[in-house]
Amino acid sequence: MTGRNDGQASARSPLDSAKVIATAARIADAEGLDRLTLTRVADELGVRQPALYRHIGGYDDLLRSLSLRGREILAQRLADAAVGLSGDDSVAAVGHAWRQMVRDHPGIYAATDRYPCAGDAELEAAVEWVLAVLGQTLRGYDLSDEDRVHAARALRSAFHGFSHLESGDGHPLPHDPEDTFDHLVHLLCAGIHRLSRNPPMSTEGVK
Repeated sequence: MTGRNDGQASARSPLDSAKVIATAARIADAEGLDRLTLTRVADELGVRQPALYRHIGGYDDLLRSLSLRGREILAQRLADAAVGLSGDDSVAAVGHAWRQMVRDHPGIYAATDRYPCAGDAELEAAVEWVLAVLGQTLRGYDLSDEDRVHAARALRSAFHGFSHLESGDGHPLPHDPEDTFDHLVHLLCAGIHRLSRNPPMSTEGVK
């Protein structure tokens, strides 16, 4: 027995919702989302599970927070990757940034599929942020507003699908996932060029 009590633990390191969510995110990324439980979070924080309910509404609420965080990190990563780029280079950059985000944060990215966003204004806004960044990525192409929306959604679907499969070892050997991803980017860019009314110069050997 350690003699620990929640009052002593809280005195040493006061809890708040941000700390609970950050701890859950670390566990999910390091051990997998399926290993994440409120008991596991409480043990990591050195408190008893009931102490968490002062800061979160329960497991579903925690999952929602991780889902929101995952989308926000993703949107910021994509925005940063696209700075100073346009056309095919921009599409390739956001695609690679998407994959890297999933590699860095596999647990919280998985949470984006576990909690539905429909009807949740904050989560819907986070999804729209991702789509808005992808739309900005396409500014180098002369697309109609409607085509830009559809192209942004297509990029989201393609990059999410590829990354989801990759994170679950869904791309079997002998094909190199890097080569497959480069082919995916070229296919996407070729389709966008077909939609563009004034296609930008394509980039050879997109990486």
